Amino acid sequence: MVAVVYDPPFKRKFKKIKDKSLKTKIYKQIAKIIKNPETGKPMMHTRKGTREVYISPFRLSYSYLEKQNTIVFLELYHKDEQ
Repeated sequence: MVAVVYDPPFKRKFKKIKDKSLKTKIYKQIAKIIKNPETGKPMMHTRKGTREVYISPFRLSYSYLEKQNTIVFLELYHKDEQ
């Protein structure tokens, strides 16, 4: 089983979301990522080693550490803040 870690910036942003349907979408994407960690789009350049999934209007950034069998959810940010 994959270990899951939530970074503080992710926790803060997720806590601020009031829309229950959006939270449900995020939970579903997290479950999908846990089942298949290579689901997201691999990032390049300064974000190399991370992956992203688009959940309108946010992007969920995470890192899959294959050797430790761990997924770290790094950040949930608005598409325009990139």
